[in-house]
Amino acid sequence: MNLPHSVRLVEVGPRDGLQNEKQPISVADKVRLVDDLSAAGLRYIEVGSFVSPKWVPQMAGSAEVFSDIQRRPGITYAALTPNLKGFEAALEAKVEEVAVFAAASEAFSQKNINCSIADSLQRFVPLLEAAKAAKVRVRGYVSCVLGCPYDGDVAPQQVAAVARELHAMGCYEVSLGDTIGTGTAGKTRALLDVVSRDVPRERLAGHFHDTYGQALANIYASLLEGISVFDSSVAGLGGCPYAKGATGNVASEDVLYLLQGLGIDTGVDMDGLIAAGQRICQVLGKANGSRVARARLSR
Repeated sequence: MNLPHSVRLVEVGPRDGLQNEKQPISVADKVRLVDDLSAAGLRYIEVGSFVSPKWVPQMAGSAEVFSDIQRRPGITYAALTPNLKGFEAALEAKVEEVAVFAAASEAFSQKNINCSIADSLQRFVPLLEAAKAAKVRVRGYVSCVLGCPYDGDVAPQQVAAVARELHAMGCYEVSLGDTIGTGTAGKTRALLDVVSRDVPRERLAGHFHDTYGQALANIYASLLEGISVFDSSVAGLGGCPYAKGATGNVASEDVLYLLQGLGIDTGVDMDGLIAAGQRICQVLGKANGSRVARARLSR
């Protein structure tokens, strides 16, 4: 299969990247990060999450962040909304697109959101109905698609069943997440072959963590399967609080370098992206997780 001519990068750093940080991060620093990413040419940025601060303290203040960012035309500023209450809060903050999440593993669903997969999907029904009435698009996430920290291997058919439900409910796109980063290129291609029988490839996205150093290989495998949307996090920020040992998302800079090398257009400026990642890493007092950024900055 031919590689896509262009790819849409979904920047999840401000949400998925920061949600697991222990130290407090000011609203001003979050706003600066989003504005830096906008200036770098990212066309889709997941800004925050409207979830109870009790569960994810770092996402407190998401409404303020949405209020203070400099919204640029042509850029989607999205938020994660786990339930109807979160969706209503997002609407008040003038969020233009939201995302919901389910797991492909029963054990992970219980650990993450304290309910079964079936119950989690049922919770989304009123949210999807409200979103349709408000003309707000909804994106879906499926976690643990290539392995679970509790259940081990996850059958592709189980992933397909969850993705099919989300798509049927009204999610215009379903992002398949290798939450613990154990996937390999062969397993990724096999997974996409199964899931694409229920959800068209143009409605699928890839979300790869780099725990085992396989994220870029899995993205290339996905490109070969016709996938043209990938989630990534600036400076490789992130991790999953409910998946022990899971490291950060694949770094946006590293994905961009791969795509540029393949002649695939993203509209993203590498220098601007590296600067955004370096600035937030300085705020966090941590090393930049992007190998490309480290190599460029050391020259």
